[in-house]
Amino acid sequence: MSPERDCPEYTANGYGVGKSYGTFGELLQGVLPDEQDFLVTFPIEKYSECKFYPSVSGTLSVTPSGKVKSLKLAGKLLSYCGKPVSGSLIINSELLQGKGLASSTADMIAVSRAIEDYYDLQIPVEVMEKFIKEIEPTDGIMHPGIVVYYHKELKLRESLGSCPPLTILALDEGGEIDTIKYNQVERKFSYLEKLEYQSLLSDMCTALQHNNLELLGKTATRSAVMNQKNRPKKTLHSVREICESIGGIGVVTAHSGTYIGIVISDNDREYSEKIKSGMASLKSLGYPVEQFKSCTNHSLKKEVPV
Repeated sequence: MSPERDCPEYTANGYGVGKSYGTFGELLQGVLPDEQDFLVTFPIEKYSECKFYPSVSGTLSVTPSGKVKSLKLAGKLLSYCGKPVSGSLIINSELLQGKGLASSTADMIAVSRAIEDYYDLQIPVEVMEKFIKEIEPTDGIMHPGIVVYYHKELKLRESLGSCPPLTILALDEGGEIDTIKYNQVERKFSYLEKLEYQSLLSDMCTALQHNNLELLGKTATRSAVMNQKNRPKKTLHSVREICESIGGIGVVTAHSGTYIGIVISDNDREYSEKIKSGMASLKSLGYPVEQFKSCTNHSLKKEVPV
């Protein structure tokens, strides 16, 4: 049931559409010796999509009504662009909330792109980051491809190019994590840990620049292990054993979420066998499991269907 059909105050000029992918936690997350909190994104083919219907009612609303972060951002962006702060946002998302899939960030980016689409304008990414920063800490999925991102400062450090074709055999340990509350807690890292994170970041950049999947997996796994002091995964040891038994690339985790997964190359000659065996073994741990695909197509600026 669409707003333009049920509410006569909506304009007859159609609507704007926008879309954003999520991210399966992070390939790497930590703190550098200069005290910068950083992460490396892992874009996946799960999306948030938005339709923006402008209106003359003088009110701005969002459906589902609980997506208040997206509503706040839309108001800020419309005001910045000198447009009426009025209309309706209809959001459909494949990304579960509180799981470490960047659901709220993807919602906000989809909203921004829907507004851009309707008014045929381009909002500078720095402006979007400024307004999102006023709402919550976030990752870097407003930038295309895999990026190194200062998620508390909302600042791009480095773009690492497109994501290689990968499959994630994912296990959800359950519950939800409040990202805002999680990032408000001060976490202590030793200087040696910060130096290791610096080395891991260098390794991850090298792995992606040279398509070295073995190094990528080793680095992501080490990041998952080091994160146990912050947001421990009960199944990490078991998932690592399964990964090793099937010959997976490595383990990846949602550092501030509930997911943990095994990474498999889509070009692996034993791909089908590894997927079947890995999924069966993960299911035996007693948690919900599913598959994710890495997102290798990052041209979503004017994505249309919702």
